[in-house]
Amino acid sequence: MSELTVKPASELLSMLQQRTISSFELAEEHIREIERLNPSLRAFVDFDPDRLRRAAREADALRTTSRRSVEDAPLLGLPISIKSSIATAGYRCETGTVLNRGLVANDDAVVVARMRQAGAIILGTTNCPEFLMAYETDNLLYGATANPWSLQHSAGGSSGGEASAIAAGLSAGGIGSDSGGSVREPAHFTGICSLKPTPGRIPSQGHMLPCIGPFSILGAVGPMARTMRDVSLFFNQLSAPYPSIATGITVPSPSAHPFDLRSRPIGVLEDDGLVPVTPETRLAVRSAAAALEQRGFQIKPFRSELLETARQLWWTFFMRCGRMLLEPAIEGRESELSPTFRYFLDVARREPILMGQELLSAWTQSDQVRAALNEELASYSAILSPVCSVPAFKHGEREWQVEGQKVEYFSAMRFTQWFNLLGAPAAVVPVGRSSDGLPIGVQVASYPHQDEAVLAIAELLDQDFGYLPPPMALQTRL
Repeated sequence: MSELTVKPASELLSMLQQRTISSFELAEEHIREIERLNPSLRAFVDFDPDRLRRAAREADALRTTSRRSVEDAPLLGLPISIKSSIATAGYRCETGTVLNRGLVANDDAVVVARMRQAGAIILGTTNCPEFLMAYETDNLLYGATANPWSLQHSAGGSSGGEASAIAAGLSAGGIGSDSGGSVREPAHFTGICSLKPTPGRIPSQGHMLPCIGPFSILGAVGPMARTMRDVSLFFNQLSAPYPSIATGITVPSPSAHPFDLRSRPIGVLEDDGLVPVTPETRLAVRSAAAALEQRGFQIKPFRSELLETARQLWWTFFMRCGRMLLEPAIEGRESELSPTFRYFLDVARREPILMGQELLSAWTQSDQVRAALNEELASYSAILSPVCSVPAFKHGEREWQVEGQKVEYFSAMRFTQWFNLLGAPAAVVPVGRSSDGLPIGVQVASYPHQDEAVLAIAELLDQDFGYLPPPMALQTRL
């Protein structure tokens, strides 16, 4: 059963429903894999096998006695993980900082409660960078989370622990969060799938850095899994309307019909004309476009003069407002901060303090840019683009040479940042490989509330390309 834990969540659920495996047996398989691989990966920060076994026995008892039908608990017995910035009752949720050392959540975030109600059982909480402000998962509490394709490389951030666990078969799927690419970059780095939804489609209440102020548009809680089918399954469980949302109006979208999706072209953006991407990254985008063209989609180049303006506005809110929001929490304790968070602070502090008039102007301009750019996007069923200029980087790297040009850390990630400023849905699907065998994802994005369309198109790509288990996940256990 060595390959059991790298199967899609939907396949594991089918096995559970057909009783070819019990929840307890499935939990034991995950326990063995976590104990085998987590010391090298540092994906989990809180994992209690005895608590997991109890929950698995309860799931088996519920299935045996028919107290809850599969319809009422469609995820019954499925072991999942949660990013440690999302409140999970009884588990450490320290948001990667020694300032929160030992913090255990008393209550579940809405998304965790919904997954439990659907029958999922919690494996534990996963590692993230300090205060989530990095594209690499590393902190002073638990160290750097490694990529299961290469332990010398990062699993990305800020949902890097989730991505590493899912890719390596330590978790059947889970929930991360994203204000600048934080479920998408790790998916790209580790070869799994993810969705940053339209803000408000999935409730963010219980995220331990609240999605409020500018982060009510930038931030979203999103599902991560090995297949897009599983991402869609989790999205459907999590996206019911909630009475208190921080921004916007929850607008359930109709099912994405294949004919409707093909009524508009797919836009393709290989780069933005400012920052280059590696040849293998460009090839992955082209391969994804060719696959959709084979499926009957019209393919057209996409370019917008508004993208760089959108990124600059994202920078104002994420970097400059982010600094202002977090500085009160770290006052007097800067000596306890991690190098990863210090890097964010150093970059953010190069900018002047954001004054009221500048913030008001940026807020006004962002509404104008969102309206204009979303109108451009509405001409397309979706946009294909890179996720990042580079594949997974080695721990601690902060710049790269790409096509003869120096590319800096935050600039390399620009392809995800646009869609946070827009409040638009964006998914990632594994498509290609780098020259040294690391995964390369492609981003599928659209305008707000087109989450179902993004998921449908991404699922087609996943059928043509998709997840492969990293070798360490398939090594024979001793």
